[in-house]
Amino acid sequence: MDQAAKKLIKGAQIIVGSGAPPMRGDVLIAGNRILAVGDPDPAATMGAEIIDADGKFLTPGLIDSHCHISFDEPQTNDELFFHRRYGLAALVASVNAQKVLRAGFTAFFDADCIFDVGVDLRDAIEAGVMVGPRMTTGGNVLINCVGGTASRLLPDSGRRGYGMIVHTRDEITTEIHRQIKAGVDWIKVHVSGLPVRPGRTQGEIQTWSLDELKLVCDTAHQLGIPVVGHCRNASSVRDAALAGFDMILHATYMDDEALAAVVANQVPLVPTFTFQANLADYGSAIGADPYLQAVFKEEITASADHLRQAHLAGVPILTGSESGFSLTPYGDWHYRELKLLQTYLGLSPLEAIRAATELGAIALRQEGELGCIQAGYLADLLILADDPLLDLDQFGRPGFIETVIKGGQVVDRSTPLPDAWQIPGWRMSAFSDEVLTRKRAESHLGSL
Repeated sequence: MDQAAKKLIKGAQIIVGSGAPPMRGDVLIAGNRILAVGDPDPAATMGAEIIDADGKFLTPGLIDSHCHISFDEPQTNDELFFHRRYGLAALVASVNAQKVLRAGFTAFFDADCIFDVGVDLRDAIEAGVMVGPRMTTGGNVLINCVGGTASRLLPDSGRRGYGMIVHTRDEITTEIHRQIKAGVDWIKVHVSGLPVRPGRTQGEIQTWSLDELKLVCDTAHQLGIPVVGHCRNASSVRDAALAGFDMILHATYMDDEALAAVVANQVPLVPTFTFQANLADYGSAIGADPYLQAVFKEEITASADHLRQAHLAGVPILTGSESGFSLTPYGDWHYRELKLLQTYLGLSPLEAIRAATELGAIALRQEGELGCIQAGYLADLLILADDPLLDLDQFGRPGFIETVIKGGQVVDRSTPLPDAWQIPGWRMSAFSDEVLTRKRAESHLGSL
């Protein structure tokens, strides 16, 4: 190993990411991997670049297991479906990915994307064309014309926005094959969606049958690709678990039957409370309807107990922010899910960090080599100014993350990135600035 490629982080309080308590020690990096942790052999450290972390804390790089990097913070489905262009979406996403990395999230799962932007962006990052976090990606979510959250904006067939409309078994199989050929890491299904006439049910309605969900899993698994589902009602969670899904996003409004299926199959869950909590807690800063704020808050409180029970039963719980919408702009809110899992699910601070590190590796399909500070693991690390266990929201405090390291290389965060842009035809209105940045939320709270 080239000595110049070695780095020795000295004297940190190390939070390894496995849930174990912090320990003081050194971390030796060789190339893009961790070579030793604790008290490395002095001979192995000869010639290494020294990074003094005395009095500081070291964690694995964080992982956002539910992101939408190609969306660029739309306020409406209309904007997302009809005001995006393929090439421009990829260029914009390349800047937004850097915002995610600079926020301390050295990896993320892009749940679904417009066009095939996710695959192209991932390949560009991996090839060194641009700097960005590690990522895995879904393609266009498999959806039928009554599913999703877009109601009548969805056509009866074809692709629109992030969704590919499928109804028959042949359509489902053909689209899965197309996406796997294109290079996706996951197949995503919108198992539930908003009813066309809302207000008659709690949460969403299931729009896929159990047999259809089994077909998706059989087809994707045959080719080595896992399946993830958007599930926001009890029956959708239950049937996704029974069908063999490898991960479930949201998993809200579970009942005992759905919980039993999740626990029996140990299906990893990504509650993604950040999106709902942002609207519930800060929606008035952007003029949100108070009724809608109450609905979003109720989804959290009504779902917390069953999700807590799943956690206590050993089901992996991962952190996800659903960054990519005007409620969750890139770089601002990825950290918030850790504290929400502590508050509503009862995770300890160490367990919440594990949800964003070791367990997040599930979404990246890199279990055993990502998300922990252990010898042999990828050297994705954060040097922190203080103890994150005192308050997990510190991860969002400016200056708290002092250094971001990805693959053994310190990430340059000195060059400013643009906060926003005015691209002709990109936004619904050139006069609208209703994006819920952390600064806007804090300013609004301060004025109350």
